Amino acid sequence: MACDEPPEKHCWVCFATEKEDRAAEWVSPCRCKGCTKWIHQSCLQRWLDEKQKGNSGGAVSCPQCGTEYHIVFPKMGPLVYFLQQVDRALSRASPFAAAGVVVGTVYWSAVTYGAVTVMQVVGHKKGLDVMERADPLFLLMGLPTIPVMLVLGKMIRWEDYVVRLWQRHSSKLQIFSGLVPGMGRSLPRIPAEGSYGGDHLSVSRTLCGALIFPSIASLVGRLLFRRVTSNLQRTILGGIAFVVIKGVLKVYFKQQQYLIQANRHILNYPEAEGRADGAVEDGDSDGGNE
Repeated sequence: MACDEPPEKHCWVCFATEKEDRAAEWVSPCRCKGCTKWIHQSCLQRWLDEKQKGNSGGAVSCPQCGTEYHIVFPKMGPLVYFLQQVDRALSRASPFAAAGVVVGTVYWSAVTYGAVTVMQVVGHKKGLDVMERADPLFLLMGLPTIPVMLVLGKMIRWEDYVVRLWQRHSSKLQIFSGLVPGMGRSLPRIPAEGSYGGDHLSVSRTLCGALIFPSIASLVGRLLFRRVTSNLQRTILGGIAFVVIKGVLKVYFKQQQYLIQANRHILNYPEAEGRADGAVEDGDSDGGNE
């Protein structure tokens, strides 16, 4: 709604008039007319502080007419100007420096993990000997790829494909019904996808499982293949055995979860018990009325 121009100055922030505060400094910073033309210098300064949010060099415009306020700062000395430029340069460069530190930390952590994995797989002494003889550039490029390849390998969910293949052709595998419960039986319904305990891809679980895999492979190799003299062959065999055993158990577990969901049944509501409960409640209410 239009406002007639008042005969005296009127602050649109604190709503004070010129008569109420004659000592205050007034300013007309934009093209606004009428009741929004004038504002206290102190009120405008506080309003600018709220809008700039610590960025004293940021541009601020009038919320009514959109005119950008002309803000003037006092002249600064050469030292202050130099320090201000240094502060601005540091503010602009700090995000890139932080990103470089993070990338460098991740890279050297991957290099260290790759070196430890090599010594764990082929043996401590032999691993050190291999890395000492190798080209340094090859080590700097090859060692960080070890954790990356482990994570990518962990993301291959081959058990899910086996489960789907099993569910699709389970009716043709009745010969294995004695070995695997539920094999070859007709199902009353097909469960919805993801409703039978299918684990979703978890970043933390995938990362931890991938990074701990060499240690598990080495441990399984020592337990199951003690007669193998080569540490590398023993670790490879242990890793294969662990993947196969874990995969078989996971496939079996998912299939059983699938069968449980497929044979889920909803019971009828016990009407007799419900009527008995209702009669008891009615009796209690009648007793209370008496």
